[in-house]
Amino acid sequence: MDIRIKRIYEPPAKDDGYRLLVDRLWPRGVSKESAHIDEWLKEVGPSNELRKWFGHEPPKYAEFKKRYKQELQAAPQLLEHIRSLAKKRRVSLLYSAHDEEHNQAVVLQEVLLG
Repeated sequence: MDIRIKRIYEPPAKDDGYRLLVDRLWPRGVSKESAHIDEWLKEVGPSNELRKWFGHEPPKYAEFKKRYKQELQAAPQLLEHIRSLAKKRRVSLLYSAHDEEHNQAVVLQEVLLG
């Protein structure tokens, strides 16, 4: 499976494959036309409660990762949907966070490839 992660603010590229937005909220400053996404799977993003608690604070990342993985375990059909796509072609998980190391797409990629 070829699953990559990419910020939604980076220009779309031909080698992105299937562009899948994995944020629960639509990214600020990005129009639907310029996003060039194939699918917005907001249900796979962290819950609003978890997202607000985390607040993209790196010291909370380990606990965020643990809680988010628990949320993902409760949604096996969403994970299987992404895996089935990735078996056919490259999938790029798109996210809007500024921090490229501490965000839900990193965790999701790890879970999917794990």
